[in-house]
Amino acid sequence: MKQAQKIQSEMARVQEELSRKTVEASAGGGMVTVVANGKQEIISVKIEPEVVTSGDIEMIQDLVLAAVNEALKKSQEMIAEEMRKITGGLNIPGLGSF
Repeated sequence: MKQAQKIQSEMARVQEELSRKTVEASAGGGMVTVVANGKQEIISVKIEPEVVTSGDIEMIQDLVLAAVNEALKKSQEMIAEEMRKITGGLNIPGLGSF
């Protein structure tokens, strides 16, 4: 029981830390950059002016989608790594998702 309480307390601390940590991903050679946090929230999207002036809306949409998906993937990996630290590598169902 004490171990479960320790893990729960540690999880609360890690969740707070993850909300402040960020990851960055880009697409199109840096033409679109997305930043996400450890709560799976998109913090910012940066689109280089050259992409917009091209007028290719479909390309812009594809680049944004690719960068967002990559940022969320990196965020999930960051969360999984922190959860492995707490659980000592044990795979406990439900702990990987907040």
